[in-house]
Amino acid sequence: MNSPPLYQDYDIDGGPHDGGFNDDDEDDYDDTFANDYGYEDEDEFQIHTSSDAKNFERKSISRKENSINFSPVTNIASTKSSVRNITNGSGSTSGNDKPRILLMGLRRSGKSSIQKVVFQKMSPHDTLFLESTNKIVKNDISNNSFVQFQIWDFPGQIDFFDSTFESDLIFGGCGALVFVIDAQDNCVEAISKLHQTVCQAYKVNPNIIFEVFIHKMDGISDDLKIQIQQDIQQRLQEELADHAQDNQIPQNIPIRYQLTSIYDHSIFEAFSKVIQKLIPQLPTLENLLDMLVSSSRLDKAFLFDVVSKIYIATDSAPVDNTTYELCSDMIDVVIDVSCIYGMKDQNDSFAYDEDSSSVIKLNNDTVLYLREVNKYLALVCLINKSNFDKIGLINYNFQCFKQAISQVFEVRDIIQAQQKQKKLLNTSK
Repeated sequence: MNSPPLYQDYDIDGGPHDGGFNDDDEDDYDDTFANDYGYEDEDEFQIHTSSDAKNFERKSISRKENSINFSPVTNIASTKSSVRNITNGSGSTSGNDKPRILLMGLRRSGKSSIQKVVFQKMSPHDTLFLESTNKIVKNDISNNSFVQFQIWDFPGQIDFFDSTFESDLIFGGCGALVFVIDAQDNCVEAISKLHQTVCQAYKVNPNIIFEVFIHKMDGISDDLKIQIQQDIQQRLQEELADHAQDNQIPQNIPIRYQLTSIYDHSIFEAFSKVIQKLIPQLPTLENLLDMLVSSSRLDKAFLFDVVSKIYIATDSAPVDNTTYELCSDMIDVVIDVSCIYGMKDQNDSFAYDEDSSSVIKLNNDTVLYLREVNKYLALVCLINKSNFDKIGLINYNFQCFKQAISQVFEVRDIIQAQQKQKKLLNTSK
């Protein structure tokens, strides 16, 4: 058995082609990447002026309605009808069993910007031109076998807790509720709305995971960030404690607070923690990563969703922000370089695949190592330079890890098939 060759300071396996790089390569890459991963058309994010704006908006809305099946909502009555249509009136989404994430908050708190940046690859600076959401937007996310869920983006100006509105349809099949608070605005109204939302949601579905994103933290000092978080957390706990008996809910509802901004990696890390709560196989993935780290002497390992740069699992060692940012940025490097040196003759396939790999040696005796688990999942890890000399052992352990991940997929598919069959039998009865 031939031992794998040592990597150079920077190496990407992906089939370099002759002829160098030109502008056409980048255009082909953009088209292929969009087709493979379902990104929005680039034109949808450009600014249109004069009379073209209304026509473009009308076409864009029509195209999105056909692709992600969302329904415009303008008032309570139509909201009620819309929610009934996409939940079959029973609180469960039609056609699938994907977990549902509700994105809620006051108007202009940054909900739509978060969704656009994380899941549609919009530049954070382009979100300045987004209009305020005035309809429920349902977005299906199916990047890989683990990252499969729905995001419902709710407009902030609609009162979802009106007596004519059925909260059961909103919260009945909800997996997580993310409430976004603008840290640069007056938080009193937001905390009041958050308290009302938590009470209504918990009474309908006590299993909901509550997450609070204290958003727009860019440009705020670290001391002030801590003060803002403590103030919001304390006020909400007081509100819950004062009205717990009236609302018939416990005082200590578990709520996690995260400081976020679309201008750094914090929003991706925050959403990573939300998604992980919705993955039933998370303990298995963490155990596999722990065994890989231990047997290969790795410093840290992340299992990334390549499309969104959300990490769906990591080993049990604490996550350092700098480490996460390095690993996340490495995915961008691999994608960009694969665009330049990828397989030019295969226009129907993406430049990197399950055989791609990359090594970057840093100047602090640390090595960043990326291996593709499949087309949508990548293992990114940090290794000390002295331990990276045993690259053969690392590659062997990675192959074992890759096979174990495949087995997790197989078991999950079997369980899902059994659950669907059971539902069909119950329906027939």
